[in-house]
This record gives sequence, C-alpha cells and structure tokens, in this order.
Amino acid sequence: MTVLNPSGSRAGAAEAGPVAAGPATAPGQPASAGPVQPMMISCDNLWKVFGPRGSRIIGSPASDLAPAELKAKHKAVIAVREVSFEVATGEVFVVMGLSGSGKSTLVRCLTRLIEPTAGSIRIADQEVTGCADQQLRDLRRHKVAMVFQHFGLLPHRTVRDNVCYGLEIQGMPKQKRYVRADEMLALVGLEGFGSSLPSQLSGGQQQRVGLARALAVDPEVLMFDEPFSALDPLIRRDMQAEVKRLHREVGKTMVFITHDLHEALTLGDRVVIMKAGRVVQIGTPAEVVGAPADDYVRAFTRDVPKASVLTAAWIAHPPDGEVDPAAPTVAADTLIRDLVPLMSGVQGLFRVVDGDRTVGFVDRIDVLQVMAEGVELT
Repeated sequence: MTVLNPSGSRAGAAEAGPVAAGPATAPGQPASAGPVQPMMISCDNLWKVFGPRGSRIIGSPASDLAPAELKAKHKAVIAVREVSFEVATGEVFVVMGLSGSGKSTLVRCLTRLIEPTAGSIRIADQEVTGCADQQLRDLRRHKVAMVFQHFGLLPHRTVRDNVCYGLEIQGMPKQKRYVRADEMLALVGLEGFGSSLPSQLSGGQQQRVGLARALAVDPEVLMFDEPFSALDPLIRRDMQAEVKRLHREVGKTMVFITHDLHEALTLGDRVVIMKAGRVVQIGTPAEVVGAPADDYVRAFTRDVPKASVLTAAWIAHPPDGEVDPAAPTVAADTLIRDLVPLMSGVQGLFRVVDGDRTVGFVDRIDVLQVMAEGVELT
C-alpha cells in the first residue's frame, strides 16, 4: 500500500516535470496559496484566569499545576492559556472543543464581555484590550455582532422590532430601521414575518431572527457562540446551510464556536481545536482530518469520512512516469468522494489543476486508498 504524507505526496515518488507544490502546509496555515488577505482579528498570547490575583498566576510555577491543584491552592481556574491566532477578512474561523475547553470564554474575551487577564486583541485595526468604555460600546454596536445559543429575543416586541433593536440603540429613525429590518428578514428567509411575535415562530425561525438582528447593524465581524446547539438535528443542518449561504452573499468575517466536529468541518475555512484552554491545532478541515496534530485530535476525527473532507489537491502527487498530454483534469478543490464517478472506467492519471496551475496528479488507486476504511494519511 502506498503511504501518503500530510501533503498528499507518495513516499518516495520521483519528481517529474514542473509540478507546483500541493497543500503541503504546516498545521495552522491556509492550504491554498493566493493573495494575502488582511487580518480582521489578531489575538496574541491571550490568557483568562478566573480567581483572585489571576494575573499573578501567569508565568509563575502555579500556572503549571493540575487544574484541581490550582483551584485548591489558589482558588483559580485557567480558562484560556497562551492562545494566539489571526482571522483573515471574510474568513469563517471555527473554534471547536468539548465542554470546559475554553472556547466560549475565548469568544467572549474577544469583545471583552469577559475581561482577559493578559494578552492582546485587535479587531479591524482597533486594539480591543486598550479600548475605553465608550470605544468598547462603539465596537460592539457597529463592528461586531454576536449570535448566542439562546436567542435572547424580546418576547413583547414584534419580529421586526427585534431585528432592528440594535439600530434603535444606534439612534436610527424608525422608518429607516424598519426598511433595514425587512431587508434582513428577506435575506434570512423570513419575509412577511415582521409583524409576528417570537412566540409564534419555531426554534429555527427564532434563530433566523437572531441572525437577521446581527446582520442588521452591518457589522464587520459576526460571532456565533454555539447558536444551533438547542435545535433539532434537521433544523440544525438547515441553519448550517443558511450560515453558508449568508456567508456567500454577504461575505462577513465569522467566528463560530461549536462542540460538534461535523459542524466545524462543514462551516469552517479553518478550524481551531481547543483542550483545557489551549490551542491544540489550527488548520483547514483537510489538515485537521488528514494530518491530526496529536492523539487528541486523531480521536476526534477518527470517524470522519476522509473522502468527504479531503480534496484532490490533498492527495495530488508528482507522476511516476510519462503523462499523457491529453490526460483529463479535475479541479484542486474537488472532494475525493466526487472523484469516484469521474474516474469510473477511466485508466491512468488525472491532472489536478488550480486555475492555470498544475498541482499534481491522482489516479484511481489514490482515491480508493482514501475511500477505504482505516487508512491513515501519515
């Protein structure tokens, strides 16, 4: 059996011809090489320690204590530890982890709903950790909007009034904000529901109202804190598709918190996996599934069908010999599962292309290896 490395190259394959590098990136780096996107969010060495004199814990021997011992000796809990990352403009950045991993604390620290103990946060070129109270209010009202698991709709107000609540706080005239609210309701598929009360809507519809409310203020960043956890599975899947559609249409930078791996892989351009307040791995869905950083991530991704996450670019490799100049081509971002019908009855290599660039080559054996259960891409 051919062994694949994390870049998708065959071990020992000879170089042949001017084949551009495939997605051989280190975990935490975007797989595709393109124009560098400006950073919307930068988080550097962020800590959150709950408890008295939490700042004294950082850098001291106490920070290395086991959580139970730290709590017993210092009445402190480290919820976020040395977290650093950047989120590009327009990126969907998913933070994933089990309960207690620190993911919800992290997203609340980004807008100082929870005060960080140490570290630096920048959003849209504004130093959040240094904001005065009024600057922080302006950031929350104009640049960042949050969608929570619990919808937080005002039960005595109509759907329309709920959607334009943020605009009301901003001081926008009533007629103008109603026009904006109706536009947002149409965008999330609730056209005609403006006069309804929240109690007259289903759970999924109420969450759509929450999305419309967040979008109404035209923020630069949308943050989601496990917004679909309380929804039924089918409604949850519909809402995931809705978020993907909205992202295609409005292109907002999104930070999405979830404990569900499938949701993370479905939505994220990149995924960060947290454990006990630390970042374990940052990478594209393909990098997380195809090259897990450690046994913790490997256990998370063990049951994920790799063919539904990895792409042709991931398994592309240099040719073993001569290549037919008329070899068929496949797009680099084609999922491996979608290569199966394309390769049915076709012998030989397929050229994997990213625009005008040849990433490498794949054949039926490469695809079958990934489709087979238990194949580890190491």
